[in-house]
Amino acid sequence: MGKDGPRFVHKEIFQRVNFLYQAAQMVLKQDPKNIELCRYYISTMKTVAEKHVIRIHPCIKRTYCKKCNVVFVSGKTCRIRSRSQSEKHTVVTCLLCGNIKRYMWRKNYSLWPDKDEAWLLDKKEAIKNS
Repeated sequence: MGKDGPRFVHKEIFQRVNFLYQAAQMVLKQDPKNIELCRYYISTMKTVAEKHVIRIHPCIKRTYCKKCNVVFVSGKTCRIRSRSQSEKHTVVTCLLCGNIKRYMWRKNYSLWPDKDEAWLLDKKEAIKNS
């Protein structure tokens, strides 16, 4: 920790990943037929994240197809359905490649970054500083 507080490592990389994700979304909003440019932006975003070993937040990962690298836009690039056969869940189907993803609706479920264990380093630093 410096004088200004905790250092943010790889800030430029996160900014680049964020820019590529927003650019992919804007391309599909402006021209829904321009799917190849959207695929290029998402694949570049994934490559940058892998190369610099940073994790993309699960909320962002759920908004694009992992098979064909296209941002999900309801009705244009994906179909979203709610099902409740054995357990309630949401089914997201990519209209371009046919890839299917299912997300369960569990009461006590939370994503890993939302759990306290994910922020173990912050807790250790807080204990040290106390």
